[in-house]
Amino acid sequence: MSATDGGPATGGAGGAGLRPAPAGAPSETILTGARDALIVVDVQRDFCPGGSLPVPGGDEVIPVINRIVPFFGRWIYTRDWHPANHVSFSASPEYRDGSWPAHCVQGTPGADWCATLDIPMNAILVSKGDDPDRETYSGFRVERFDLAQFLKLRGVERVFITGLATEYCVRQTALDAGAAGFTVYLVEDAVRGISPEGSARALKEMEAAGVIRITSGQLQDSGERPAPAYDEHGNPVEHDD
Repeated sequence: MSATDGGPATGGAGGAGLRPAPAGAPSETILTGARDALIVVDVQRDFCPGGSLPVPGGDEVIPVINRIVPFFGRWIYTRDWHPANHVSFSASPEYRDGSWPAHCVQGTPGADWCATLDIPMNAILVSKGDDPDRETYSGFRVERFDLAQFLKLRGVERVFITGLATEYCVRQTALDAGAAGFTVYLVEDAVRGISPEGSARALKEMEAAGVIRITSGQLQDSGERPAPAYDEHGNPVEHDD
């Protein structure tokens, strides 16, 4: 299912309005349940080895993500979906904001999901960066689809962030999710960054903003799942919550 129409994105820049983190990241088991969503950020061919803008070790997140996908009942997969004339593309890229090599161009193999990435049949797919004049690092900033409202209407309270790359789209997604009022967990062994220094800065910023850093080994499936939206005949099901 693809996200298409909706209201303006909820959540602002930088992490304003985020709740402070608890004292120390949790080390205990975290049970996933019906009010949780897994967000998989930009695990696309151009960001993995052999792509036009590879993140070192980018493909290493895939088996970790695949292992925890079954722990959830709601999934958001974001992707860069750039036109060929996107404002951030440069013939002489400086590998910084506004100066990247062409990547994840609509309809090209580099924009495809990585082949071994598991995507549930009813996952929500959110395309971003399709405005040629605007860079978008977060699925919460897509103008045609209000991701925060979509999740809240379905009772989601916590989101678990995975994907690529730590300093850019992962960072902004996590900050925006917190600004929108969600409890945000960053699954550290399911993300990779472009540089150790940039990743360290991003992790420090996210943690200061209230993002809780965990590892996939702390997650355990409670078995709880969201109530079905449709019955066996395809009719919408009404729920009290």
